[in-house]
Amino acid sequence: MTSTKFAFRKRDIQAAIAALQMRFGERVSTAASVRDHHASQLTWMSSQPPDAVVFPESTDEVREVIALCAEYRAPVIPFGAGSSFEGHLNAPEGGISIDLSRMNNVLAVNAEDMDCVVQPGITRGALNGYVRDTGLFFPIDPGADASIGGMAATRASGTNAVRYGTMRDNVVSVTAVLANGEVIRTGRRARKSSAGYDLTRLLVGSEGTLGVITELVLKLSPMPEAISGGICSFPDIRCACDAVIATIQHAIPVARIELLDELTVHALNRHSQLNLPESPLLLLEFHGSPNSVAEQADRFGEIAEAFSGGPFRWSANAEERTRLWKARHDAYWACLALRPGARPIPTDVCVPISRLADCIAETKAEIAALGLPAPLVGHVGDGNFHVQPLVVMDNPDEIEKVRGFMARMVERALSMDGTCTGEHGIGQEKRKYMEREHGLGTISAMQAVKRALDPENIMNPGKMLEFDT
Repeated sequence: MTSTKFAFRKRDIQAAIAALQMRFGERVSTAASVRDHHASQLTWMSSQPPDAVVFPESTDEVREVIALCAEYRAPVIPFGAGSSFEGHLNAPEGGISIDLSRMNNVLAVNAEDMDCVVQPGITRGALNGYVRDTGLFFPIDPGADASIGGMAATRASGTNAVRYGTMRDNVVSVTAVLANGEVIRTGRRARKSSAGYDLTRLLVGSEGTLGVITELVLKLSPMPEAISGGICSFPDIRCACDAVIATIQHAIPVARIELLDELTVHALNRHSQLNLPESPLLLLEFHGSPNSVAEQADRFGEIAEAFSGGPFRWSANAEERTRLWKARHDAYWACLALRPGARPIPTDVCVPISRLADCIAETKAEIAALGLPAPLVGHVGDGNFHVQPLVVMDNPDEIEKVRGFMARMVERALSMDGTCTGEHGIGQEKRKYMEREHGLGTISAMQAVKRALDPENIMNPGKMLEFDT
């Protein structure tokens, strides 16, 4: 909740809209369809549209937008591609959505340094298409073709994180506009620095609550000489998870290792016309030289056999590999067909790798007791997994059951020294777990940072932290 001190007045927001229309003309929209599109729609929370949407095309224009919003004290909600799950895009206090999709250029590629400078509206797919001829690629792959700015704001990761890390590890520095309209640059292109506070890491993952990112310096990685992929079925979830744990502990440098439970495999078979065994499945990818990917595959095959998995089938055929990963990325949509008329409610947690088998096995047992379809997938190489209960939204009993299930899933992860979210972020939906995860002292420190950079609470209010003093 926003306290009386931070209540926003509709007349001030309307005055800000009028000032923005004077400056940006038709690039400010108050049309209901546009506003609705810029609210969260991939969550079970109510959609809360902004009062207007503005489409800037440069850092200086973002600065002007935020300066006007600060003058009239109107909330600012950054918008990238609209693919977030936790209500990040909602405007609970009204305000101005800043759509960064027109800021979608690659500003520089420094192939010798293996980095690039981009605007936030470019998607990861477009970026990789642009740099393909350099022999480099940007490895973070959350599944959706999300915008780079949004991926940084939510500290995204995805299927490649086990080898290449998350956005935290691949953003060198950012340019951002703060709540007072000031433009800052958090660092230079050097790969390491001991100069001052790490403001890059502060803004990466801040979910638009501290500033709006308008440029990013990103690390690029060399395209591997060879890529192989494979699948391996297991008799149960615990055997599959134990194989993952052993793979990581044996330091096999897998690029991706994804877990799909039997219900998800069933959905993918129907949606993508596959013929996979409908039991818990690991989907893997190895990067390196031709010899090294073959060696990695052989070593994993031995581990899988030790945990009753197999046969492990792998191939370097690009077409076959692409088809499998396309099916994996389509899992959200494939699972919709499991219960027509129901709504998917995706959530995620992350635990230390040694607790992965316990956490997933206990979660699966509770899913069985829940009595509702709830497909499970995971970027399990780093202990992260997702569950997607399918809920009939006009059935209050189902909603109550699923809310309880999700709360217990978070509590289970926290009891194992994990986190309430490995990559979806906090937004509105998971604010209630922040104090339980971090403790009051840490939350107070975060609130102090927020208060220092955004004293009027105009930057994406109602997200991330309770902020009422």
